Amino acid sequence: MSETTAPSMIKVIAFQLMDKEYAFPVHQVRSIEKLMHITRVPGTVPFIKGVINLRGVVTPIIDLRKRFSLPEEEYDEQTRIIIAASSDIEVGLVVDGANDVLDIPNSIIEPQPDIVGSVEAEYITGVAKLEKRLLILLNLERVFK
Repeated sequence: MSETTAPSMIKVIAFQLMDKEYAFPVHQVRSIEKLMHITRVPGTVPFIKGVINLRGVVTPIIDLRKRFSLPEEEYDEQTRIIIAASSDIEVGLVVDGANDVLDIPNSIIEPQPDIVGSVEAEYITGVAKLEKRLLILLNLERVFK
C-alpha cells in the first residue's frame, strides 16, 4: 500500500471573463449549461441575475462580471452558466465562455499578487502560469458570499 500524499496536480475548469482566464477546482462543478431563461428576483443584490429551473431544481444565478465590478456585456453564443457547488450551496455562474478542463501542477500555483484596488482580489486564491496562459484561481466560498 502506498502512503496518501497531497496530489501534485489539481484539476480545474478554466473559463473566460473579459480578457482574463479564471479557474476553480473541477470537483466543485456540477455542469456547464448554455444560457437559458433567467427569472428575475426582485430585491436581490445587483450581481444576482435571478434563478433558473434546471432539471427541477431552482438555482440562483450570479453574473460574475457584475460580482467582480467588470463592465457588462451582452450575452452571446459563447456565454455559459457554470453550475458550481461549495459547501451546501449550489449556484450558477454566468461567464463569457467555458474553455477547458486542465490539470495544473500544484508547484506552479503562486500566491495572489498584491493587486492594489483590484475588486476581485478578495476572491483569488492564487495564479498559475501554464504555458502561455495565466489562470486566476478563485475561491468559490468567497464568490458566493
